[in-house]
This record gives sequence, structure tokens and C-alpha cells, in this order.
Amino acid sequence: MSTEWEVARFRALLAGFADRRILVIGDLMLDEYIWGKVSRISPEAPVPVVNVTGESYYPGGAANVTRNVREFTPGVSVMGLAGTDPHGRRLLELLEHSGVDTSGVEQDPACSTTVKTRIIARNQQVVRVDRERKTPLTPEQAERAIEYLDRTIEGLDGIIVADYGKGFLTQPLADHICRTARAHRKILTVDPHPHTSLSWHGATAIKPNRAEAFIAAGLPPSDPVSPVLEDRALLEAGNRLLALWQCQSLLITLGEQGMLLLQSGAPPYHTPTHAQEVFDVSGAGDTAIAVFTLGLSAGATPAEAAEMANRASGIVVGKLGTATVTVAELQASLSEV
Repeated sequence: MSTEWEVARFRALLAGFADRRILVIGDLMLDEYIWGKVSRISPEAPVPVVNVTGESYYPGGAANVTRNVREFTPGVSVMGLAGTDPHGRRLLELLEHSGVDTSGVEQDPACSTTVKTRIIARNQQVVRVDRERKTPLTPEQAERAIEYLDRTIEGLDGIIVADYGKGFLTQPLADHICRTARAHRKILTVDPHPHTSLSWHGATAIKPNRAEAFIAAGLPPSDPVSPVLEDRALLEAGNRLLALWQCQSLLITLGEQGMLLLQSGAPPYHTPTHAQEVFDVSGAGDTAIAVFTLGLSAGATPAEAAEMANRASGIVVGKLGTATVTVAELQASLSEV
């Protein structure tokens, strides 16, 4: 920020987050953290021996997007699929305890809840263990998901789709989400998965990271160029995606380079990173899509929403574990001139 007017503007937008009503749709997961200390190397293999000192559990995947939205507004609901296994029950308990409406979550005994276990020692991730089995929606489950969206759409200000490629999102469901959002003039933002090839034509905004953007555009990966606005390969990938996805805005997250916003008929907008110190990048994309969507729903321009999302991401990467950003933290960051 550079002027008192801009600070006042962002404060007003942030204040508007509190009454927004957001539905998050996507693949639900449970994040498990095992905390410990390392004092020696195993005699069995050249790996550290971790003495466990504690365990923590957090909503993951689309559920973590929901958790990020909940920091700013009580009006958040989630639609997805969870198992009836202990991990699925724990996930729903965590969401419900935080005040998230989980009535749109389908519970299926045949579904194995995805769990990502991270073992942390000396403030560093030693290893990650994934337990997952893709469980596509049955026709009956897909029908109930559509009915839920149709029943709740009028009361929403925005929809966030978080595709982690675990099977909940299908092209017929994606098409219905897009049609319904357009018909009711609701903001629809999408965090796409690079390997599902789902089409989100007409979404308000789509937010890939750099690698995902090149994959989706069908272009070979390219090393980052500085300054970002002279990165021709990145700009080509972004313009291809604007034409392919026919979205109003394309927000590409660039890690240490910040974010690049592209819109048809408008010059590209780059906001550099505001991260002071990077401890853990896990979940930063979830924070970005949550704050970007809240910004748009509160009346921010795409550039203003991108600035807010970038500030929020810069805060969350400075925290260890699957973290969120609080109103006070974002308020303080947006007040910097």
C-alpha cells in the first residue's frame, strides 16, 4: 500500500468479509501432524529416528479452504465427500466445532477419508505419508450434491471450488456448478487440479500456480523470469488459459515472486510477495483462494482482491503446519504503507 486512501479502502473491504456467505466445494481431507525430536540416526537405515512429542489434526484440502474462510465470516458451508471411518468422523467434528455448516457433506461407508500425515522435527518436515483411495461419486451422490447446491444457491455470495483430484468433482457436476453460478450471478472461483482436465467455462476467476498453469496450457515448464511482467512464457501460458477457460480473471500464484493477475482487455497486474520468512508453504494456496474470493464478494476489484490474497499468503507461509490467517493479522498487513 502507498496512500492513506488505499489503507482505508482495504480496511473497509476487510470489514465487509464478516457478512459474506461462501460455499466451498471439493475434495475433503484430514491433515495429521506428528511432532517430535530427532537425536540420532537409525541403525537400520540412514534415516532420523523421531521421538514423538505430540499430534495435531486439522481440516485439509477443500476443508482447509473452508477453515480459512471461517476465520473471516461465520457464513461458510462445505460440500464434499467423507468416509464414516474414524478419520472422516474427526474431520467433520473439527469443521462443526469451528462453526462450519457441514450439511452438504455426503458420508459414505465405502469412502476412505484421505489423510496426509506430516512428521515434523526441529521445525522441519521429515516425511509426509499419504493415505488415500479415490472414490468417485455415485450417480445418487451426484444428484444429492446438485440438489444441495440448487437449494442453497440463493443464500450465497460466492462459491469456491477446490479440486484436489480425489474424485469428488466430475465434469457433469462442474458444468452444473458453472451454469448455476452464472444463472444466479454468483461469484465462482476455482483452484484447479492440473491432472483432472475439468472445464470451468465462465468461472469468475481461476487460480492455478505456475506449474499448473503451464501444464493446463499445454506448454513446457519454464524457469521464472524477473521482472514477472517480462516473463513471456508465463504471459503466453496465462493468455492461453484465459482463452481456454473463458474466465473473467486468472490469478497465477508464483511462490516467492508473488502473484500475477490476468484479465481480458486489461494489462497484467503483478503483486510481489510479502512473505517475511518462509517456514511452510503447505496450505498457502488455500489461503489465497479463500481471501481472493472473500475480497471479490465484498466488492473488491480483482487487483485489490489479489493484493489482499497475496498479503494473506505471505503471512501464512511464515507459520508452521496447516495454518490460517486471522482478521487482525491481515488487518495489520493491509495497514502497512
